[in-house]
Amino acid sequence: MYIHVKLRGSILQPDRLELDLYGTGYCGSLNFRRTARAVTRLYDQAFQSAGIRSTQFSILVAVAKAQPSSIGALSSVLIIDSTTLTRSLKRLQKEGVLTVSPRGAMRQRFVRLTPKGVKLLADSLPAWRAAQERFVQAMGSEYWLNLRAELERLAQVAGKLESEGEEPTSAAEAGSPK
Repeated sequence: MYIHVKLRGSILQPDRLELDLYGTGYCGSLNFRRTARAVTRLYDQAFQSAGIRSTQFSILVAVAKAQPSSIGALSSVLIIDSTTLTRSLKRLQKEGVLTVSPRGAMRQRFVRLTPKGVKLLADSLPAWRAAQERFVQAMGSEYWLNLRAELERLAQVAGKLESEGEEPTSAAEAGSPK
């Protein structure tokens, strides 16, 4: 992404930073986040009448497909850290759309939809179907199916790279004395 700004007069001269930003427009994180925000806004707009956000819809669908589901399993499926997921679940629990069990013998908590949650999900499915159909038509069905497969592959690659972590390349980075 490159932006050209033409400034008139010397009053609006930008600060000249001595940074080499070449290639940052190709950053995977930047581009995925931009795209994710745009797609999220599209679906959030569709869900307005149902009174739900796309992030909540995703959680409710994941719970409905595998309930009772442990928070750890939901976290893995949705690729959300458990702290963020727990915060989202608390909001949904407060709204009465799901229940979270107390910790069991294996220190796990399980999530289930309440009847109110099932109704909310059922009421939001037509909005999702309309948004999804509109999105797929705009993208092209075959292109979307191929992109969907590539997105899954990218999620797996990113997860693998994250779990491998980065090895320190110098003693200073490792925190070792020189």
